[in-house]
Amino acid sequence: MSPLSHLDEHGHAFMVDVTGKALTAREARVRCVVAHVPNSVGFLAREPAALEEARLAGLGAAKATSSLIPLCHPLPLERLEVAFQLSAESIEVQATTATRGQTGVEMEALTACALAAVSLLGVCRRHDPGASVEELTLWEKRGGKSGEWQRDESGAMRHEEAASDAEGRNLSP
Repeated sequence: MSPLSHLDEHGHAFMVDVTGKALTAREARVRCVVAHVPNSVGFLAREPAALEEARLAGLGAAKATSSLIPLCHPLPLERLEVAFQLSAESIEVQATTATRGQTGVEMEALTACALAAVSLLGVCRRHDPGASVEELTLWEKRGGKSGEWQRDESGAMRHEEAASDAEGRNLSP
């Protein structure tokens, strides 16, 4: 058995079989920063349509994740949000995804956050040529076999294992 979940013992790629997994509530929250944008922040505050364009890019990207990332399961997203927080020299982008399914929604949240940030770069580079996307990070994950993971503000991860019944089925929400 390969240590990589999407490769068999012969090195052939395959989509992980989740048919035997229980349906559970799953949620993921991802953040990144569009940095080095002091001139863009003021522009975006005056022209919120640019933020809405970036939000739409993130929402669309999350819905297209299985088409963009090979072997990623297509998921029915039940919750999908992209939010922005402007500060003096940066923009924090946050994406939250949720579903009830047999596999997690981390990839969808990562894709939403990344594409919303890249969309903002298109606007920001005009005002701030040194703009960059930094710190694309999973901050929280709930549900599924591995339980709950949450990152604190220092970046350290805290893990709580999922509760299970006598047959090993996940009981986490």
